[in-house]
Amino acid sequence: MNMRVESHLEKLLNAGRFVVTVEVGPPRGPDHGVMRKKADLVRSIADACNVTDNQTAVVRMSSIAGARILLEEGLEPVMQMTCRDRNRIAIQSDLLGASALGIRNCLCISGDHQKASAGGRLKGHPGSKNVYDIDSIQLISIVRGLRDDARQEGGDSIKPAAHFFIGAAWTPLSPPEDFRLIRLQKKIDAGADFIQTQAVYDVKRFGEAVSKALDMGLTDRVAILAGVIVPRSAGMLRYMEKNVPGVEVPESLIDRMKSADDPREEGIKVSVELINAIGDIPGIRGVHLQAIESEELLPEVAERAGLLPRPERGNE
Repeated sequence: MNMRVESHLEKLLNAGRFVVTVEVGPPRGPDHGVMRKKADLVRSIADACNVTDNQTAVVRMSSIAGARILLEEGLEPVMQMTCRDRNRIAIQSDLLGASALGIRNCLCISGDHQKASAGGRLKGHPGSKNVYDIDSIQLISIVRGLRDDARQEGGDSIKPAAHFFIGAAWTPLSPPEDFRLIRLQKKIDAGADFIQTQAVYDVKRFGEAVSKALDMGLTDRVAILAGVIVPRSAGMLRYMEKNVPGVEVPESLIDRMKSADDPREEGIKVSVELINAIGDIPGIRGVHLQAIESEELLPEVAERAGLLPRPERGNE
C-alpha cells in the first residue's frame, strides 16, 4: 500500500505494525458525553476506533458526528458508511462532509437489514424502507473515485479530492465460503485498503479461509484485521452462533462459558487466547476488538494479550 492520506491507521500498516482497532457504538440520543466517556475507555488501547452507522438498524447518533467527537478527543476514527439508508447522492454528500471534518478512514458496508431492528427491548424501525441504491463494492469504488480521481460517481469533478483510507468487511465463514472469497477479491479490486472480518471463534476454520486468501495473493494486496468480540456469557455465544451470519462458535467454547464460575473473567481469557492464536496466522495484520456496549472490558483484554503500549501518532 502506498501512503495517500493522513491516516494514522494507514501509516501503521505501511510500517508493518500489528494494529488494533476497536468498535465504539454511538448512543441512541444526542448526548456527546457518551462518546467522550467511551473515548476515555479506549484511548490507550486503539490505533483507530470504528464508529458504527446505525448498527442493527437501530437509530443512533450518526457515524459522522461520532467520528468527529472522537477526533476532538484526540482519537483516530473509522467512520462506517452503510448502503442501507442513503442513495448515492446522499452517500457522496456525507463523504465530502466527513472529509472536510478531517475524518480519514471509511469502512464501506452494506448495513444490517432493517428487520434486524425488531425484537428485544428496542422497537427499532422494522417497517422502514431500505435504499441499497448501490452495494458495498460499488461504494468502495465511489470512495476511491472521490480520492484518487477527484471525481464523483456521476462524473462531476471535485476540488480538492476527498481523503480516505478505505476499509471493507469480510465474513469468511458465511456460506458459500468460496463466494465470500470472490467478493473479498472484488472489494480489493474496487479499492479496499484494509479489511475487518466478522468475529472469529473457530480459529482453525478461520485460518483455513485466510490461507485460501493468501494463496490467491489477496493478503499481499490488503491488510486483514481479524474480528474478536469479547463473550460475556454462554447465552451471548449461542445467540451469535444462531443469529449472526458467519459467526461459527465451537460447542466446546459455549460449554466452557456455561460452566465458568465467573463468565466475565472467562470471556476475557477466551478473548486473549483468540487474539494470540489469530496473531500467528500468516496474512493477518491486526485485530478488531468489540465488546458491544461493554467497552470497559477492552483495556484489560488488550493488556493481557500483550497489545500495549500502542504507538502514538507521529511515532509510526
